[in-house]
Amino acid sequence: MDMDSASTVVLQALTQATSQDTAVLKPAEEQLRQWETQPGFYSVLLKIFNNHMLDVNVRWLAVLYFKNGIDRYWRRVAPHALSEEEKMSLRAGLITNFNEPVNQIATQIAVLIAKVARLDCPRQWPELIPILLESVKGQDGLQQHRALLTFYHVTKTLASKRLAQDKRLFQDLASGIYSFACSLWSHHTDCFLQQIYARDEAAALSSLERTLLSLKGSDICKDGGLCRQVGPDNACREKLEKTIILFTKVLLDFLEYHPCAFIPLIQRSLEFAVSYVFTPAGEGVTFERFIVQCMNLIKMIVKNDAYKPAKNIEDSKPESLEAHKIKTAFFTHPTLTEIGRRLVSHYFLLTEEELAMWEEDPESFAVEETGGDSWKYSLRPCTEVLFLDIFHNYSQTLTPVLLEMVQNLQGPTNVEDPVQLLMKDAVYNAVGLAAYELFDNVDFDQWFKNQLLGELQVNHHRYKLIRRRVIWLIGQWISVKFKSDLRPLLYEVILSLMQDPDLVFRTEQFLPYLESIFGLLFQLLQQVTECDTKMQVLHVISCVIERVNIQIRPYVGCLVQYLPLLWKQSEEHNMLRCAILTTLIHLVQGLGAESKNLYPFLLPVIQLSTDVSQPPHVYLLEDGLELWLVTLENSPAVTPELLRIFQNMSALLGKMSFVCFESD
Repeated sequence: MDMDSASTVVLQALTQATSQDTAVLKPAEEQLRQWETQPGFYSVLLKIFNNHMLDVNVRWLAVLYFKNGIDRYWRRVAPHALSEEEKMSLRAGLITNFNEPVNQIATQIAVLIAKVARLDCPRQWPELIPILLESVKGQDGLQQHRALLTFYHVTKTLASKRLAQDKRLFQDLASGIYSFACSLWSHHTDCFLQQIYARDEAAALSSLERTLLSLKGSDICKDGGLCRQVGPDNACREKLEKTIILFTKVLLDFLEYHPCAFIPLIQRSLEFAVSYVFTPAGEGVTFERFIVQCMNLIKMIVKNDAYKPAKNIEDSKPESLEAHKIKTAFFTHPTLTEIGRRLVSHYFLLTEEELAMWEEDPESFAVEETGGDSWKYSLRPCTEVLFLDIFHNYSQTLTPVLLEMVQNLQGPTNVEDPVQLLMKDAVYNAVGLAAYELFDNVDFDQWFKNQLLGELQVNHHRYKLIRRRVIWLIGQWISVKFKSDLRPLLYEVILSLMQDPDLVFRTEQFLPYLESIFGLLFQLLQQVTECDTKMQVLHVISCVIERVNIQIRPYVGCLVQYLPLLWKQSEEHNMLRCAILTTLIHLVQGLGAESKNLYPFLLPVIQLSTDVSQPPHVYLLEDGLELWLVTLENSPAVTPELLRIFQNMSALLGKMSFVCFESD
């Protein structure tokens, strides 16, 4: 069959494959699948998606089939691999014209070319980069944009290769195109600045798109205040913000991977970031993601080990001493004071959105993500992590600043003054975060008795902000500096609070409150609906049971009845089931021989958790094995039901032997 006839047949099948009618769609898809391994099929697809007169959906599908074929049949060792002759022809055809009019299809073609480049560039495709660079230099706007788009995806893909030989090839390539990419970025940035100040939004948007694509290295301080010129309603605003974030990402990546080479940029980076985040220069022009990036930049400079001298100064590297000198000169007493005050008094304040979330969905507010790497992307955890790092490194300067802020807020706060309530919440947050740093400077026991205890007893609805923060604050300090004699007072208070009862226990002091607190915890466990919240409450229940041990027995009837229902409800939530297993472990230990009454529920749970043929075992096995062990240890007699679980043992031992063998 000649090329034209083949094109007609494939085009018809692709057209049918875009149909909404299943009776037409399915046979067409099956036919296309059969053609995937036929010589010439991808040459026909190339011809079809390069024909701009055809239906967009048909061309889109042709690109997708071509892209999938690269993954399956482009490698020489693949079954039904494309011939070298056809691949050579396809490579040439892919870079003949950078004139695709549809953005979505242009992006897919760029990704497609990058996939081929990953396998063939530069050895089998040495002409790719030169042709891309030549096309980028052209005067035709569409061609230049599409070539830039392809250039971006190709370099991104080649940079992701990890074999040493591939990395060397990319380094050679990068050294040859880096200067060009930078000059290209500089040119488009200058064009954008001229056009935006001339209020030519359409031209500015076009230049900004090219700026985004050509950015591989940049000077972030080019024009940070540009957001004043480009208002929120400007067509360029969204892309401008993306460009600014890309600028800061370049700096952050450079700092992370090449800290020593970054040293000449420390001064300007700190000046820039601190200016926009901690002085009036940023008012009205910054946006949240940009603030996060700037804070991360400051944090990484402050915390970077490469910028700290050795304990023995003589052992320090010259570059470390140079970086330390720059940081010391920048972080003066006034600068640190301003950063510390503004972090607490501005960035620590709960926002209107957070307060509204508290009212509308308190569970989601309580479990909002603040762990892991959330500081890299979210403002509140980012702010708190920066505060901790700066306070740790400059505590001598910042401790008096924070203590002064505490002193100014002594006494009960007027519930009619929301500003003061928010400020006290923020300051107490700072004192909690810096608990270990403030150990020698705060008499927490006196503060608890004279100030915090009274604040926990203010029952006004608006004061819940402070009640929540104070009980959290005590939780932060209790393992740092809190006399055991004061705990009965604390237990009295938390009976009515229950926001965060996971505190250090002293059993004999706690027992008078056990029934009330356990009942309230169980009530809370039933009321909440979010899995994360239930897990937190179960964690506290487990802690209580573990600490009081057998003295929990009179109070667990309600929990024993509820756990089977919760287990059933949590079938799709393995982490919640892990929390239930942990609770059962402590419950069995507390009940001792009486745990035999739990067997109708307990033994099937152990059976499922230790059955390696069941998918949930990936999450449940470790806790399930521990539960099995404590059940056996506390069993008054070996029952047939207990013995039945040993049917899991053979597969378990086989799995463990395999793991041991693999690790050896």
